[in-house]
Amino acid sequence: MKLHTAILATSLALASSAAFAFHCPADMKKIDAALASNPKLSAAQMTEVKKERADGEALHKAGKHKESVETLAKAMKTLNIK
Repeated sequence: MKLHTAILATSLALASSAAFAFHCPADMKKIDAALASNPKLSAAQMTEVKKERADGEALHKAGKHKESVETLAKAMKTLNIK
């Protein structure tokens, strides 16, 4: 029973990691589209959004999908992306 529970827990962890992995590119596309529409942001906000977008992509490529999604969410909040 313990082995079954351990296998189940591992499977769920891997599945959630994969879900985050596919979420990152979708978020990056949304950010890119919003940036292309010339949003009304201050220079500081624009700099921060671009940094968060780049950091999110780097984290995604490094396999740190949870951190990537969290970083991209900050940029999306500034851009009012739902």
